[in-house]
Amino acid sequence: MIEFKPGKIIPSGNMYFIYGDGGTGKTSLSKLFKGNKVSFIFDGSYNALSDTTDTFVFAFDDSDAPNIQSQVDYYVDSAISSPNFDIIILDNVTALQNWVLDNIDGRSKDGRQNYQKLQSWFRNLGMKLRKSRKTVLVTAHQIDNGASGLDGKGRFEADMNQKTFNALSAPFDIVGRIYKQDGQRFIDFDPEQGNHGKNRIDERTLIKANELVEPAEKKEIPTEKPQKAPKKADKTFDEQVAEVANELGKRA
Repeated sequence: MIEFKPGKIIPSGNMYFIYGDGGTGKTSLSKLFKGNKVSFIFDGSYNALSDTTDTFVFAFDDSDAPNIQSQVDYYVDSAISSPNFDIIILDNVTALQNWVLDNIDGRSKDGRQNYQKLQSWFRNLGMKLRKSRKTVLVTAHQIDNGASGLDGKGRFEADMNQKTFNALSAPFDIVGRIYKQDGQRFIDFDPEQGNHGKNRIDERTLIKANELVEPAEKKEIPTEKPQKAPKKADKTFDEQVAEVANELGKRA
C-alpha cells in the first residue's frame, strides 16, 4: 500500500491501454514516448521498431509459451526495478492472454476457476505496473461485434475475456480504440460510443493518434467582428456657428 498525506499525492507515470485492428499502428505508438523504453512483444511485430534506437526489445514466441507467466513476471519486475527504463510496453496482450489461458486451462475441473486464475494473474500484472510509477503502454487486438442497433454503438472491444480485460485495465488512465479513417489514424476514448474507452488525464474523447502523449495546441479560430459604422467627422467652427444661427432663425 502507498500512503499519501493530504495535498502530498505524487502522480505516477500515465498508463495507456490501446486496442485496435491489425495494421492500425499499435506497435509504432511507442515511438511517441520520449525516454528509454523496454518493449515486451508477444505477437512478433518487432519489425515496426527496427528504426528505433531507444527501445530494448524482448520478443516472446511459442517456445516461451509453456512458462510465459513466470518469464513475464521476471522480466517486468526487472524492468520496474531498473533505472535504465522510463517506459514499459506490453505489445500485444491478446496473444499473451491466449498463452496464459492455454497454461491454465484444464488445471481445474471447474472451468470457471481457470478464468478466475486468468483474471487474477492479469489483475496482479496491472497493479504491478501501476505501482512501478513508470509510464506504461499496453496494446491489444480488437473484436468487431458488428453493428448493433441503429447507431452502431458498442461495436468494438478489446479482444480479451471481458473480466480479464477489466482486471488488467482498471488502473489505466487511458483506454482507447485506434483506427484508420481517410488515411489518418485516430484514437477514440469516448465511452458514450459504447466501446471500451476512458480518459482520466484530460477532457479529450477523440484525437489523432500522434497526439496521444502530447496534445496539439488548441488554436483559436478568429471570428470576424461586426464592423462599426464610421464615426462622423467633427464639425468645423464655421459649421457650428452656421448651425446655431440657423436654429435661432427658426425660433424667431
